[in-house]
Amino acid sequence: MRVLSSVAGFLVVLGTFVSVTQALVTPRAMRSKLPRIVRVLIRAPYQFVADRMPTEQLKDRVLAPAAPIAMLFLLVIWLLLFLLGYGLLEHGVSDMPLPVALREAGSSVLTLGFASVDRGQLTAVDFCAAATGPIVIGLQIGYLPTLYAAYARREAEVSLLRIRGGVPSWGPQLLARHAQVDLVDTLPDLFRDWERWSAEVSESHTNHPGLIHFRSPSWERNWLISLLAVLDAAALHLAFNPTAPQTQMRVTLRAGFNCLRDLAHEEGIAYDPDPLPEDPIELTYEEFLDGVVRMRERGVTMARDPEQAWPHFRGWRVNYEAVAYALAYRIDAVPAPWSGPRRRGGGPVEVPTPVDRKPVEG
Repeated sequence: MRVLSSVAGFLVVLGTFVSVTQALVTPRAMRSKLPRIVRVLIRAPYQFVADRMPTEQLKDRVLAPAAPIAMLFLLVIWLLLFLLGYGLLEHGVSDMPLPVALREAGSSVLTLGFASVDRGQLTAVDFCAAATGPIVIGLQIGYLPTLYAAYARREAEVSLLRIRGGVPSWGPQLLARHAQVDLVDTLPDLFRDWERWSAEVSESHTNHPGLIHFRSPSWERNWLISLLAVLDAAALHLAFNPTAPQTQMRVTLRAGFNCLRDLAHEEGIAYDPDPLPEDPIELTYEEFLDGVVRMRERGVTMARDPEQAWPHFRGWRVNYEAVAYALAYRIDAVPAPWSGPRRRGGGPVEVPTPVDRKPVEG
């Protein structure tokens, strides 16, 4: 039994150490399943309450703390696993009862020193346990600035998009607002910024998957909905204006749906890596026409009519729609138009178009 206890303790300590290093030290290594399990378990009660909230604002308020709290719980679970592992090791290499061994391991892991037995064979285990606690806590503290820096960079571009396209973001509205205030010539710069944003989010959110579930400061904004709006705006522009410069929009679309696929892989969401342009999509032609009406009202240039543009738009959207809808459902993003269904049903949040007020000329 002592041998089994020692082996079990060693395996628990080794497995926990591997989990810590994969989560906090080694980017894109063989991903430990423990952080994902903790996120799912911690989010479940929050999601249960959020599904019963009467408004999107209240739902967002309930879900906002879930991801940060899951991160704190993960630290506690790591420490408890180390305590258990070192307790089993001390029980195995000495004649101490298991409760006493766990008490000494806890004293060492937390560097409290209130429980210590003068046994030479325990010295190495106690020293390792005493070093483990501060190292894990230090790694987690050092991890936080990196995490929140990536979050801040993500949300800065989302906030800028609010100025250009309103909230919640929607592709037709984004083009409509640019046409309304004569900013269409700035669209290539916008798409260039979101090409880089997609690459940064793909890198940071696959290295730190917990960021996928961190919500924006405002209930109306969401990083995924903003990306979907930019991709739809690029696809619409290409579909309706085949003679306009296309390079930047094509590159942005490619970067965007590659980013979504990387995140879907992290979340365990299946997708078709090579869909055909003729494959069906969930967005209906009637919904597409509603967006076209919004664009036409604000003077968006359309070289093709909607019937001609629809196959081209669908051919672009088939690359990212299914993944975007699955992720939006998974993180319960604000239900903007053209963003798929949510858990609690109901229609999408209305996206208002500001009135273009100009001074009256005398």
